[in-house]
Amino acid sequence: MHWFQKKENLNSDDKQTTGTEQGSDTSVKLERDACLHHLTHALSSNERGVVLKLYIENFKQLNQLLGYEYCENLLSQILAYLKESCGNNVYHYIGVEYMIFLDHYTQGQAMNLADEIAQRFDHAWKIGSTDCICSVQMGLCAYPGHAETTEQMQKCLDLAVTRAGEGGPNQAVMFDSTLQNQLRRRQTIALYLKTALEKDEVEILYRPSICVVTGTFLRAELSMRIFIKGLGLIGAGEFMTVAEDSGQIRALLYYALEKVCQCIRQALDDGCEFESIALPVSPVLFLQEDFIDEVARVMEAYEVPQGKLALELKESALTMGYLNFNIILQKLSDMGVELILNEFGSGYSSISASLDLPVHTVKLERLFIWQLETNEKSRYIIQGLIRMAKDLHLSIIAEGVETENQVSVLTEAGCSYQQGFYYSTPLKQENLLKILGKNRDESAPYLSED
Repeated sequence: MHWFQKKENLNSDDKQTTGTEQGSDTSVKLERDACLHHLTHALSSNERGVVLKLYIENFKQLNQLLGYEYCENLLSQILAYLKESCGNNVYHYIGVEYMIFLDHYTQGQAMNLADEIAQRFDHAWKIGSTDCICSVQMGLCAYPGHAETTEQMQKCLDLAVTRAGEGGPNQAVMFDSTLQNQLRRRQTIALYLKTALEKDEVEILYRPSICVVTGTFLRAELSMRIFIKGLGLIGAGEFMTVAEDSGQIRALLYYALEKVCQCIRQALDDGCEFESIALPVSPVLFLQEDFIDEVARVMEAYEVPQGKLALELKESALTMGYLNFNIILQKLSDMGVELILNEFGSGYSSISASLDLPVHTVKLERLFIWQLETNEKSRYIIQGLIRMAKDLHLSIIAEGVETENQVSVLTEAGCSYQQGFYYSTPLKQENLLKILGKNRDESAPYLSED
């Protein structure tokens, strides 16, 4: 599970800790310790069984909507149901995660039980006179076999839970050889990242964006990739999640921040005409106490003027529940950092947040751009989003542009900035600096990396 999923627990909302809650925290810790003791015993025995990890989705929203007391009663009812269905080996592990030990179960028996639990969550829970629907993700892992330690078992279960979530609500996934290979791949990537920065083995590229009004390249966005022997080229979309889970995301993104500010400084020194260069950032950075100070330090070190550095956030970051999120964004804006919201239109939160947060620019969800090739109705969604962004006085960028048809629809709808393979492959810094402020004809020799 990702760190921001684990933050969704009942006691994480802005609450002062009372004596009762301290006692409750102690009780949860004791139960977690008992869970880990049971897990250690299970893995060290020669007996077979299955561990089931259950994660309750959208619980933070339920807590905000229905209140603390209601959700406490809901959790009590869920726990009572799980113990009735699975026996006494049910532990409240952390937040809204439960560990269930199915001793002596076969994988088939365990999956049958998981299906029964899923069917129960398809129906409402009744607390007082109010019905409530909540969904779960379940990951299962048999022992002995895949894990020898408690840490390995937890990684197996987390990966299975994540895969279950990709299948929709109330799904269960059994950890198997396919997931084992995926876990090994993630472990290989995490191990490589430990030394990649020291050895300068992270390749830095830039995706340029063209301004269709002027016909020139005025923006760019940093991207990264790594090459691992045996795995090949790994894009940031894959290794960034590994870096988040392995605790390496801070070092990785501060390294990238240094690189993007170096690029901005060089572009200014070369007299390039451009608006900004962006760095996509993980919400994890907002948990770092020195985040604002580090951005300020690097901007000062490279004398980056206001408006030239942009930080790009995903829409999902807005739902992470971090209390100081708005304050940090405002501080960044006051420092002259452009704030870009990615995945615009993928959910209500991204649109409503545009009203309250100091966002300057939005990026259209890539899926909408792709759907222009297969779904005629998608053009109306794009037209509406572009019109909405303009009404909110926001700049808008379309990413993933690859065809003439996409260019035509986006340009006609008034999308001023476009990015994608139609215009250019990702470029090394030296080639980016040769196209900034230039049109496509002038830039043609530099738009494709060998």
